[in-house]
Amino acid sequence: MSDSRERNESRSHSRDLDQGLGQDRDQSRSHSQDRDPVPFPLPEVLHYTAFSADPDGGNPAGVVLDASGLDDAGMLAVAAELGYSESAFLTERTGDAAYTIRYFSPKAEVPFCGHATVATAIALADRDGPGDLVFTTAAGPVPVTVVREGDELRATLTSVDPHITDIGPADLAEALAALDWPAADLDPALPPRIAYAGARHLVVAAASRERLADLHYDFARLEALMRRLDLTTLQLVWRESGSVFHVRDPFPVGGVVEDPATGAAAAAFGAYVRDRGLVPGTAVLTLHQGTDMGRPGTLTVELREGDARIRVTGTGTRIG
Repeated sequence: MSDSRERNESRSHSRDLDQGLGQDRDQSRSHSQDRDPVPFPLPEVLHYTAFSADPDGGNPAGVVLDASGLDDAGMLAVAAELGYSESAFLTERTGDAAYTIRYFSPKAEVPFCGHATVATAIALADRDGPGDLVFTTAAGPVPVTVVREGDELRATLTSVDPHITDIGPADLAEALAALDWPAADLDPALPPRIAYAGARHLVVAAASRERLADLHYDFARLEALMRRLDLTTLQLVWRESGSVFHVRDPFPVGGVVEDPATGAAAAAFGAYVRDRGLVPGTAVLTLHQGTDMGRPGTLTVELREGDARIRVTGTGTRIG
């Protein structure tokens, strides 16, 4: 992740995570520095959800299809005003279907965001029709293909090359302490690792669905650890079967308690299961996310033999 990512100090207190997106957006603002309303005319900001065809499901994102007039402070101000976990900004058109894209949470820029990529691709498909796109991100080029299936648009992003690294025992112990998860509640078949496919995510597997559902963490403590390790989210998972997983993603470094559907983490998780030898060379995984927040979404993760990159597919739709 880029070392130039903006970082702000958080307020120190724990948060209850089982609140739903409405309070989550309020909390994202309370954890950001107090800001006056955006002091300049806004470009057109579209509201889309990704990884669900239902506007009340999946992960909402702000989408600005022409952000050429915004500087860094302006994009951050728009993202903070929206309060979504991330918003996407197309800053330059570099070809017929190619764009430079940037992503901002309410607190900072992030190098790559899967759900905002899907939301932006579907917004462009609504305007220009389905097809192939290429987004230049801070992490590298990300191709996206949008197709229409019946009444739905479905986008597939292809990640940058992924990699997996270990996490030290002391750092893992600190993560579990911040989560208030005993080590005995973890799934020993899925050991914790840091996975990257455009952004860094710590994968931690719960041994039961009940453990995953019971999530109450120390916001400031986890944020401090994540900033030190340069993590974007924690990818908390429970394995229902060999190809079906339930996931949750705390996101305190973005000023958001929990992300409802996390495409970047899904891509990283695809790299993780391949690295652990948990799936064959070619495989399709289904990730369910957002259920505990009342915003259910589905992320499809595809691995292909001979291609290190991970593909993540989801539907999306405009909100409002």
